[in-house]
Amino acid sequence: MLALYNTVIVLLTVAAMELIAALAHKYIMHGWGWGWHESHHEPRTGWFEVNDLYAVVFAVLAIVLIALGTWGIWPLQWIGAGMTAYGALYFIVHDGLVHQRWPFRYIPRKGYLKRLYLAHRLHHAVRGKEECVSFGFLYAPPIDKLQATLRQRKARRATSEGAARARTGAASASQNEK
Repeated sequence: MLALYNTVIVLLTVAAMELIAALAHKYIMHGWGWGWHESHHEPRTGWFEVNDLYAVVFAVLAIVLIALGTWGIWPLQWIGAGMTAYGALYFIVHDGLVHQRWPFRYIPRKGYLKRLYLAHRLHHAVRGKEECVSFGFLYAPPIDKLQATLRQRKARRATSEGAARARTGAASASQNEK
């Protein structure tokens, strides 16, 4: 029975990690942690990028949890194991499939993997940290919804930039009249 509990803890942790990772991606990596994450939105020049430090942080946390669990705090090692499983899935899907950090290339043509691939490509379609879509790693919203959101944001940005130019032009015209 204990094996069943441990398996459930691992599976629930993997599911929870997708939510935690999506929130961390949106509010930390695209927020106050942009200094590390920015390297991920720029062309990579070597094997590693500063953004990989996030994986190191999560790996250290998983190792600590596994160690505490093996020292007697029962559920922690299985939570750490779930985090490790999520990290492996992340590495395979995000680093391998989406960003092609493997020595071979595979671009999915249909189904779930294609949706993940396209959603993350749309995430990178925006320059900088603002206005990105699809912050998950193993879940992706429907592609048509992501594309519609990007179009709306682009139209809103164009409208606000046009209004700002009009205000600047009006201010400069009134300065010239003086």
